[in-house]
Amino acid sequence: MAGIVLFHSALGLRPAVFADAERLRAAGHVVHVPDLYAGKSADNVTDGMAINRGIGYPELLRRAAAVIDDLPGGLVYAGLSLGASLSANLAKARGDASALVMLHHAPEYVPGVPAALHAADPDEWVEADRYAAWAGKPDVETWRYPGVSHLYTDPGTQESLPGDAAAAELTWQRVLEFLARLG
Repeated sequence: MAGIVLFHSALGLRPAVFADAERLRAAGHVVHVPDLYAGKSADNVTDGMAINRGIGYPELLRRAAAVIDDLPGGLVYAGLSLGASLSANLAKARGDASALVMLHHAPEYVPGVPAALHAADPDEWVEADRYAAWAGKPDVETWRYPGVSHLYTDPGTQESLPGDAAAAELTWQRVLEFLARLG
């Protein structure tokens, strides 16, 4: 099974992230869940982005890199929105990711790394061309879910929509299948 580092969204380390990690662990994976916000969290995107801006992306990337410096190579870098961006940047910088799992965001394409991308369709927080850039790339699975909120896998947000739970369940089923195919 895979070693996975799961980076939280701009909302911080919330109950849904712990639940995601437990789902992955139940499938036999070793999962690391760093807290890049040092205990802060939010229940809506606006407040989460305020925490994010207060720390700054360069510092968040430094904190994320420090976490993986102490972990073995060959990890799956997984992330939720902001965490997906951090995962892609770390995969490019470190060069040893076995795969990427990106939920709720489409950062810059990382050639040569198998990837699974899952996002709302449309996604009010990410430009459509960002998702299109990943479509059709070798070793990339792209899944879009209509009628859901940006962070549809986190049921406790103020932005949650009625279809989020079903899409979240399907997303995690597909993520587990992707990870199983990696070997």
